[in-house]
Amino acid sequence: MEPLSHRGLPRLSWIDTLYSNFSYGADDYDGEGNEEQKGPPEGSETMPYIDESPTMSPQLSARNQGGGDSISPTPPEGLAPGVEAGKGLEMRKLVLSGFLASEEIYINQLEALLLPMKPLKATATTSQPVLTIQQIETIFYKIQDIYEIHKEFYDNLCPKVQQWDSQVTMGHLFQKLASQLGVYKAFVDNYKVALETAEKCSQSNNQFQKISEELKVKGPKDSKDSHTSVTMEALLYKPIDRVTRSTLVLHDLLKHTPVDHPDYPLLQDALRISQNFLSSINEDIDPRRTAVTTPKGETRQLVKDGFLVEVSEGSRKLRHVFLFTDVLLCAKLKKTSAGKHQQYDCKWYIPLADLVFPSPEESEASPQVHPFPDHELEDMKMKISALKSEIQKEKANKGQSRAIERLKKKMFENEFLLLLNSPTIPFRIHNRNGKSYLFLLSSDYERSEWREAIQKLQKKDLQAFVLSSVELQVLTGSCFKLRTVHNIPVTSNKDDDESPGLYGFLHVIVHSAKGFKQSANLYCTLEVDSFGYFVSKAKTRVFRDTTEPKWDEEFEIELEGSQSLRILCYEKCYDKTKVNKDNNEIVDKIMGKGQIQLDPQTVETKHWHTDVIEMNGIKVEFSMKFTSRDMSLKRTPSKKQTGVFGVKISVVTKRERSKVPYIVRQCVEEVEKRGIEEVGIYRISGVATDIQALKAVFDANNKDILLMLSDMDINAIAGTLKLYFRELPEPLLTDRLYPAFMEGIALSDPAAKENCMMHLLRSLPDPNLITFLFLLEHLKRVAEKEPVNKMSLHNLATVFGPTLLRPSEVESKAHLTSAADIWSHDVMAQVQVLLYYLQHPPISFAELKRNTLYFSTDV
Repeated sequence: MEPLSHRGLPRLSWIDTLYSNFSYGADDYDGEGNEEQKGPPEGSETMPYIDESPTMSPQLSARNQGGGDSISPTPPEGLAPGVEAGKGLEMRKLVLSGFLASEEIYINQLEALLLPMKPLKATATTSQPVLTIQQIETIFYKIQDIYEIHKEFYDNLCPKVQQWDSQVTMGHLFQKLASQLGVYKAFVDNYKVALETAEKCSQSNNQFQKISEELKVKGPKDSKDSHTSVTMEALLYKPIDRVTRSTLVLHDLLKHTPVDHPDYPLLQDALRISQNFLSSINEDIDPRRTAVTTPKGETRQLVKDGFLVEVSEGSRKLRHVFLFTDVLLCAKLKKTSAGKHQQYDCKWYIPLADLVFPSPEESEASPQVHPFPDHELEDMKMKISALKSEIQKEKANKGQSRAIERLKKKMFENEFLLLLNSPTIPFRIHNRNGKSYLFLLSSDYERSEWREAIQKLQKKDLQAFVLSSVELQVLTGSCFKLRTVHNIPVTSNKDDDESPGLYGFLHVIVHSAKGFKQSANLYCTLEVDSFGYFVSKAKTRVFRDTTEPKWDEEFEIELEGSQSLRILCYEKCYDKTKVNKDNNEIVDKIMGKGQIQLDPQTVETKHWHTDVIEMNGIKVEFSMKFTSRDMSLKRTPSKKQTGVFGVKISVVTKRERSKVPYIVRQCVEEVEKRGIEEVGIYRISGVATDIQALKAVFDANNKDILLMLSDMDINAIAGTLKLYFRELPEPLLTDRLYPAFMEGIALSDPAAKENCMMHLLRSLPDPNLITFLFLLEHLKRVAEKEPVNKMSLHNLATVFGPTLLRPSEVESKAHLTSAADIWSHDVMAQVQVLLYYLQHPPISFAELKRNTLYFSTDV
């Protein structure tokens, strides 16, 4: 078990390099939330934070660097002496002030933990003690020492940050902090006993239970909240998390410290000490476990996860399944009371060394699975459709919110039932030491993917093991932040796909297939991913008794963030004796399956693109073309002073004597008036001629603008607003700050990131900032209607991120060499920047301009 090492999550796309208390290597890239969870206790931070960087994947675990002698990270290229003064944005100061903010909160948490210790000690010697002296010393072991170490560190660092000088040195403070990690070692060794003692005391003493359930933590100096209530269990976990946080901050500091700065060798030494400390903790916790599942130099990684339907005790249950490099873990999302965040509960796990797939004979001997009747599934779909209509009517008639919520609840219940009962394809796995488990999947492709992923891992030299309760608790606790699939895939709660993908319509013609050795009755099905969840979209007719089927059938498939097209080829079986024992249906044999990436450069053309997909010796020929919104986003410098399109925003607002350009205000108003519940608003393209007509009217400042807006299709108005931002001579968030936005979103520490991202907003010209905040609040209101319009914050960030951030052509060429590089690299980060602000609590122009030192509200 390796609970205190931190690792970069293997990315399945471009978002969320995740550092956790597990060492997940950042070698494999294939990835929200600050949820509290139990497992470590509720309120604790099992995973210190998520770095939403599309570029940075440091490996800080000493284990990843060969064990005992950790190697200090090499400085980033181009970081020369004096770089900070030249850049204007003092990244070191931002990292430090953000960390200072989190230190203040951590000290407040330690103070809250120590507060009841003195009165408890005072009563221990009386005739009616709440706890004995021994219990008190066990629960609060080393907390006072840890508090004093960090209070001294904070008091010394604070004036250095507040009276900032680019040559200020503080490396010795971090070096001293690292040298005192022995106190943390003692705390960690006692941690499990402390938790068990606190729990036993709570159960046996009501007075202590009341104390431990609601400790008051003082808020930061600038915070509106004077106190927050936190459990003792949650606070006892804070020191466990703190070393990992400090180590990550050291990495950020080194990244932005010139090599010749006096601090550089001191910070390197502090990082080395911290890494070796983490490594020694890992070895000491259970060296036997480490040797079994993580041979020297290897780390446990999350390979695949997703929601699957499990048949358990005769009924269907929705599970979240996590495949790690050495174990398959099946978890359930726990129900939590109001105000508490979600958490996972482990139902079972199987070490991959013990996992086997049952033979066909064993599967036939297993209990049958009764499929849900088709007509009942259709009834559910009709109910969902009817409920959606009712909700829209209620909203249109300004019905009571309670009635709307009741309808929404019913709709979710029906969608959930549909999700549980529609899968029919059995996927059985067996623990060679005992029990068998059965999942039902919606696709043969999905079943073979899980099977192949497991079999690939089993080719490695794996050994059996048993997880201790603490190890299982930490592993399950890590799942919440490691997961790459975040939401139950129902239509009212689609998962936010972590990559931009394609939006629009894919036209596919399935032509023919070759390579069959004998005649058969053949057909194909088409699947595309939608927010990470694959859905079957089309099926060809069956071409009977042939080795060369020629379908020549065209399908129009709607894409929502799709990246892949799957084609599965089947032999249709008409033999009624061949019945699947699991679902009592005749088996259609899968002849082959293939998947292609929907590369925007390939499919975004006006012409059909013909391709061949090979699957087990079979070749399927197909053509496709894609109809999409305009993604060119070209910006060219303009000297134009008339009209509004292509004119600097400062020129437009000065001429109009307005804070926000008239075109932005009018388009936003119209969308909120009659388009906020439009499915796919801002994603579905308007008619190009309508958008050009609106553009001409706004440019000419025609008196008929309002009349024309009221008659125009709402998607054309949404398209006009996007076109306005797209045609600005420089992006709304400016060319000058673009590199800094890319650096800020790449920061590992959330406090430093918060500090940096707010600093960047303050650095924008006022017209840009006011317009951006105006648009931000509008997009948040649009996302509030996601159950109806299907536009989540992530979807909106995908649409608007490049529009608001993509630099002008000159700036783009200075950063990346080709359009392909820009698409694959920068667009991802641009979406992440906007998503950061969309997910942030409301940002006030006035508060922003107060220029506070830091904004962080969490550790």
